[in-house]
Amino acid sequence: MPTKRTEIRNLDQGDYIMMDEEPCKITKMQVSSPGKHGSAKANITAEGLFDGKKRNMINPVDTKVDVPIVERKDGQVISISGTTVQLMDMETYDTFEVKVTDESKLDKLTEGEETTYMEAVDKKKII
Repeated sequence: MPTKRTEIRNLDQGDYIMMDEEPCKITKMQVSSPGKHGSAKANITAEGLFDGKKRNMINPVDTKVDVPIVERKDGQVISISGTTVQLMDMETYDTFEVKVTDESKLDKLTEGEETTYMEAVDKKKII
């Protein structure tokens, strides 16, 4: 699984984080000040990149977490069959299929044209 480890204190709003084994983008992050007997705590709200679910986490800022390595790549649309789009990566020429659940994105895709897709932890999504 292509991830790296870092402490919560190094993250910020807009960064990526693994929650429930799903890559997420941090939408809101609040850090409380340290108390008399405890360390500062971070309250993180994030949205799943591939499932869109909101997730919440409260942990000390020195907790180590996994951060997914998210890449944006270009691909060419080879074929469209229902909600499944077959893409070819423009660098490696690998072909793969991606499910598109958003009808408006599906309407904008045309066979033979290039599009951008996102890849993280062996999952792919058309942007």
